[in-house]
Amino acid sequence: MKKLISFTIKAEKGFLKKPDINDGIYLTYNMLHKPAILGILGAIIGLEGYKENGKLPDYYEKLKDIPVGIEPIGAEKGNFQKTTITYNNTTGLASNEQGGNLMITEQTLINPSYKIYLLLDLEDENQKQIYENIKNQKAVYLPYLGKNDYSLWWDKCMVEEYEWEYFEKDLNFKISTLFKKDEAIVNFIAKAIGRRALAGKKNDFNYFERLPINFNEDLFQYNYGDFAFSNAKLEEDVAIDSKNLYKIKNIVDVKSKAEAVFLY
Repeated sequence: MKKLISFTIKAEKGFLKKPDINDGIYLTYNMLHKPAILGILGAIIGLEGYKENGKLPDYYEKLKDIPVGIEPIGAEKGNFQKTTITYNNTTGLASNEQGGNLMITEQTLINPSYKIYLLLDLEDENQKQIYENIKNQKAVYLPYLGKNDYSLWWDKCMVEEYEWEYFEKDLNFKISTLFKKDEAIVNFIAKAIGRRALAGKKNDFNYFERLPINFNEDLFQYNYGDFAFSNAKLEEDVAIDSKNLYKIKNIVDVKSKAEAVFLY
């Protein structure tokens, strides 16, 4: 039995580290991504993390096939506020020289929040435990947003369940989550934004970011994909060829409108 749920995580700060460095600053992804979500889920049910070089963590091996979707909450046109924080370590323990001084500057997310969608197979013991723990607001290990200084939380009153079906076409819909930058979807959204701009409605936006989607299991590095996020509605009868697009409706809220989410 498959169950589609969402829960909304919050943190005072977040640091989703990019593997590259820009002018001495460690940069953060703006959007949450799937490898980070799997780490959060692993903490919630108590799966082990990294233990040795050249071996993927237990949580990744056991949870990597769960389809996930990400919706930023409270972001300004897809962007969260950011600041930079410099850490100064003068103990000498962080450098090769006794008494050395190590300064690290990190770009940091301020009050990030994301709604995470999960399509769970309740016949799988780990996924069933994820479902139960999220519903009951329980975690075996303290989950954090990219760095153990930045713990995260969620409220069980904001855990939602949905009826779902594979998306084919609809008259008036929007994609509520990040979605892979499929050319057909982006073109339809660009046309919708253009029409609304001509009608004097200029608050629609497109946001783009290149994000990790999984691990290359030979090189132990991220594989990447190009993602987009938009608040634009598609106001025409559109057939989209995407096996990752789902039409959902809140089970409890009878007044809720159907929406589309991208799960990968």
